[in-house]
Amino acid sequence: MKTTQQISQNAAGTRPEGVRDEREAAHHVQRMFARIAPRYDFLNHFLSFSLDHLWRARTARAFQHILQRPDARVLDLCCGTGDLAFALDRLRDKVLCYAAGARTSIAGADFVEPMLMRAQAKAYASQRRTMFLAADALALPFPDASFDLVTSAFGFRNLANYDSGLREIARVLKAGGEAGILEFSEPGSGVMAGAFRFYFHQILPRIGRAISGSGDAYSYLPASVAKFPSPQELAERMGQCDFTSAQFETWNFGSVVLHRARRR
Repeated sequence: MKTTQQISQNAAGTRPEGVRDEREAAHHVQRMFARIAPRYDFLNHFLSFSLDHLWRARTARAFQHILQRPDARVLDLCCGTGDLAFALDRLRDKVLCYAAGARTSIAGADFVEPMLMRAQAKAYASQRRTMFLAADALALPFPDASFDLVTSAFGFRNLANYDSGLREIARVLKAGGEAGILEFSEPGSGVMAGAFRFYFHQILPRIGRAISGSGDAYSYLPASVAKFPSPQELAERMGQCDFTSAQFETWNFGSVVLHRARRR
């Protein structure tokens, strides 16, 4: 069981090895993801056995009640190369295929420009209407109450301050709007969970390092997950940051978690 001090430290934000403060942590993460951007999509699919497609599709379906509204404004935060934004857009196309009138484009935001360049190229190639822009998740360039839904897939864990990130999400959400955070977590107990833990901590970093050429990025991944707040802890943090009805569901032996909450 984690102590109060450990929970407080976990809630503070990511702390890659060697960084001294939030600013250094953010710059470290930004540089690291810029380096692995060329192989990011391939490694995501390869290292997850393509289950990441399923996890994003499930996340999109969890918010179908919002996506079926043509005027709903949606932001995918820490969007990377745009895969969750595209999953949301595909489902929206499906549920609104016969709806008349214009619909608001889904927006994706990230502070790693090489990732955004790939997201924009993918949007163009697939003729998706999704828009992408450079933005810091801790200082979003949007007015208060701008969105009906804010999501993030495997990016929230990389924020330099989790509470600040939650408050910024709450700020740009409309009252009653919803947040969805898809993240990795330490898997539970059992043989399969143990096998996944061994793969995640021992095998995945070696494969990622060999293919991406980045030694720190795929060592950082399991280390950052180990330090990230547990699902129960993050639900508590959300309740303290202007959210209500915080809940979560776990997939893949507890190693993947979808956190959901509503803006007060």
